[in-house]
Amino acid sequence: MASQMDRLTFLKVMGIGGAVFATGLPGFAEALGPTGSKAGAAASDFYWVQLSDTHWGFEGPKVNPDATGTLGKAIDAVNALDPQPDFVIFTGDLTHDTDDPLLRRKRMAEFKQQAARLRVRQIRYLPGEHDAAEDRGEAYREAFGVSHYAFAHRGVNFIALDNVSQVGSVLGAEQLKWLAGELSHTPKDEPLVIFAHRPLFDLYPDWDWATTDGQKALDLLKDHRFVTVFYGHIHQEHHHRTGHIQHHAATSLIFPLPAPGSAPKRAPVPWDPAHPYRGLGFRQIHTQPQLKSGEGLQVLAEKPLAGSLKGAGAPA
Repeated sequence: MASQMDRLTFLKVMGIGGAVFATGLPGFAEALGPTGSKAGAAASDFYWVQLSDTHWGFEGPKVNPDATGTLGKAIDAVNALDPQPDFVIFTGDLTHDTDDPLLRRKRMAEFKQQAARLRVRQIRYLPGEHDAAEDRGEAYREAFGVSHYAFAHRGVNFIALDNVSQVGSVLGAEQLKWLAGELSHTPKDEPLVIFAHRPLFDLYPDWDWATTDGQKALDLLKDHRFVTVFYGHIHQEHHHRTGHIQHHAATSLIFPLPAPGSAPKRAPVPWDPAHPYRGLGFRQIHTQPQLKSGEGLQVLAEKPLAGSLKGAGAPA
């Protein structure tokens, strides 16, 4: 696929909660380099899918009467993508919180069984506070491994952060030190993607839509030219910039939440029988990289989850 696509082709990005073509990222066009160059050989076009806030184990018919079916529908939709994404990443709140450690582990095992149906070769995970806050991530690490990590893929550097396992909505001094170490050997002019569950900036702290020490992470990132952050937690599409750093939130796969500060309290938006799956859906992002600046031109269009389901007028 990659070798046959022109850099200036509009790239479709689709997925539940978001999917991304690499050439749509700021700086990727520059990473490609001239045709036949060493840089061009290292970087090639690809895309991945971001899924977020599945809350496996949630029960609430007034909020989502299809709570046990929505994730499966999303997986079916991703499995139908052709070509398949290079990887899928779940950006937190894989399961719904519980103070019962046995039930927590049971939900994580059930979630893994569901996720295993994905056709994609590589699946990556991040914890959300619903997965990790009760036991500081102990059960999560047992089920999914480390909660923060770095990897490189086809010319793009990726860093996954954990801003949920410690008390106080923080990354913590140890993880910030680790992040600084990773960034010290990451070229500053190469595309860099950050994954997190909570936003790293102060979106709406009164609703816990912030990371207490997130600015320290942003300060570490500011010298890198092309940084894009993908996160979840707020159960809705949201786009923001802090300086040159772009931040994109994904929708949830269980229920939407109101816009920041638009309601007296943070509470799930009730299910609308006339519009099932409203707020849960596909996002298409068409991107045209601009070679001189390395910036990406993005045009977004939301597609409701119901639109991807045959005859989906009501929960199955």
